Amino acid sequence: MYQKSRIVIVFALTLCALSAIGQRHVKQWTPAIPKTWIDHEMSELEVPLSNRASSPKQIPAEYYYRIPVRPIYKTYPVYGPGKEPAGYLESLRQLDPVLAFDPTKLKTREDWVKAGELVFEAPITTGKLGATTTSSDLYLRNPQWYERTKAPLTRDGILPFYRYVITEKGKVEIGILACAMCHTRVMPDGTIIKGAQGNFPFDRALALDYRSNPDKLDDARALERSLFTVPGGDIRPENQFSKLSIDELARGHEAIPPGVLARHRSSVWYPVQVPDLIGVKDRRYLDRTGLQQHRAIVDLMRYAALNQGGDDLAQFDDFSPMALFFDGKRPDPKTQTRYSDEQLYALALYVYSLKPPANPNRFDALAAKGQKIFTREGCSGCHTPPLYTNNKLTLAEGFKIPMEDRQRFNILPISVGTDPSLTMKTRRGTGYYKVPSLRGVWYRGPFEHNGSVATLEDWFDPRRLEKDYEPTGFKGYGVTRRAINGHEFGLSLSEKDRRALIAFLRTL
Repeated sequence: MYQKSRIVIVFALTLCALSAIGQRHVKQWTPAIPKTWIDHEMSELEVPLSNRASSPKQIPAEYYYRIPVRPIYKTYPVYGPGKEPAGYLESLRQLDPVLAFDPTKLKTREDWVKAGELVFEAPITTGKLGATTTSSDLYLRNPQWYERTKAPLTRDGILPFYRYVITEKGKVEIGILACAMCHTRVMPDGTIIKGAQGNFPFDRALALDYRSNPDKLDDARALERSLFTVPGGDIRPENQFSKLSIDELARGHEAIPPGVLARHRSSVWYPVQVPDLIGVKDRRYLDRTGLQQHRAIVDLMRYAALNQGGDDLAQFDDFSPMALFFDGKRPDPKTQTRYSDEQLYALALYVYSLKPPANPNRFDALAAKGQKIFTREGCSGCHTPPLYTNNKLTLAEGFKIPMEDRQRFNILPISVGTDPSLTMKTRRGTGYYKVPSLRGVWYRGPFEHNGSVATLEDWFDPRRLEKDYEPTGFKGYGVTRRAINGHEFGLSLSEKDRRALIAFLRTL
């Protein structure tokens, strides 16, 4: 009996020792999470706007930290018509809401990255993009929505840009405006690339919401004003929202193809190419207009905070977006939501972790010839390997570098002659465009800062400089043909050399 008890004790002690050894291998990682909103740092974060008086004055930190933290709930896939599993929606209605983000349970760096992916996919509100709707209106189950928007599905029939959200048992809502909504790309084979230049037809969906609610014209005009108003009053041609019908507003958005977006602070007339977030850790300016500096992870946290609500509370000279909905005043912070510093840090870690998909384009003899052409033509001066960007800002036509900018920012004092409207006529306009990275162009498109061309072949087609050229990407509202000026590098190459150069670029 004594011998048997001794064996049991020894065995128990051995298990404890093995458990302790295992725990020592799983060392807890405690991140040093920076503070997102510090007044003097926020005031110096962005590159000033081309109209310096219109540069934003952000809300004070005291106000920001009184805004309630946005809860991150567990979300569920949205399926296209005929793809939803039997009984799926009813099974969701039986579920309790689950809070998915709890920083106290994150033990390793990998845990934080996975939690950041949840934040990336988490909607910040529910309903439709452009008009109010009841929470029970599950419009994404209507086949006509897909026919009208042409939204792509994954090979499993999932619409990856939206998620179902449960915040109350028995109620299933459509979640919108997650980071993933703009930064998810469905490839031709039905696979997805998270963090890529997305291809959700955002503006088509917004136009459909407008057309589905013709009695909401005032709401549509108010939304347009909040998104796109440029300081200076209604006299400015960019601010003529009150004169447009619901059909004209819808047609403006319908002219914008997937991969391009009339995002806030840009314009339905001057939209912007959706950025690729893969490799963003190595980029020193964010946005096509180089709007924000990116020097450390806290800057990416601030970018997310601003673009998911913070920008709407800023004052742009005589204009504040959110004040439009609160009698011209700054709203009570309790009416808003924000990410916590922990959520933003996890999100930034996840974005930094993104890797490009396997490139199917081989570096063959044609690509090797293209690499030599790339070097010979001096492309590496701006698109410097290995990042294939020099991380500098270039001038838009008609903009002169202010003296103070020469000291603060990394500027290449030349203009490549592309259309300056985005960076001279919108609240994202700095007077500059950043030199983009060429990495990953094989899975991206459309190209140029406003997505005027669909493919690299189109970009290197010299015919695009002609006035009767028909753009293969963004044309513009009411436009059939127009020249796509600027960046004439490579247009004088022979057809064979252009093919070789493009072959090389697709290997990056």
